[in-house]
Amino acid sequence: MTDNVAALRQLLLSVPREALPMTYQQVASALALTPPRTIAQVTQTLEQLMREDAAHHKPFIAALVVSRRGEGLPAAGFFELAVALGRFPADTAQHKAAYYAEFQRALTERVNDDKSDQP
Repeated sequence: MTDNVAALRQLLLSVPREALPMTYQQVASALALTPPRTIAQVTQTLEQLMREDAAHHKPFIAALVVSRRGEGLPAAGFFELAVALGRFPADTAQHKAAYYAEFQRALTERVNDDKSDQP
């Protein structure tokens, strides 16, 4: 799974802005994950990214991946882990706004990471 974590972080940092957010299925395809449980593999990898980002006080890059169902938001597990990591409020009525703010922070972090790679 460690390889998937590094590959997914690199994917989310390098994919063109116009391709974001990506869906879980798009991520599974881009990482060439194979059945069984490809979406579960994506979910586990995203959760590991969230734990790493929380530990480093960085925006959740996982916010750049959403479910194709619903309102263009991540699945419930994203919100549950964000609350457990102390980054989102427990009040579910605030989750959508918290997500959109986190999505913007993740986009900004991508730009800042890209600039830090420049000579």
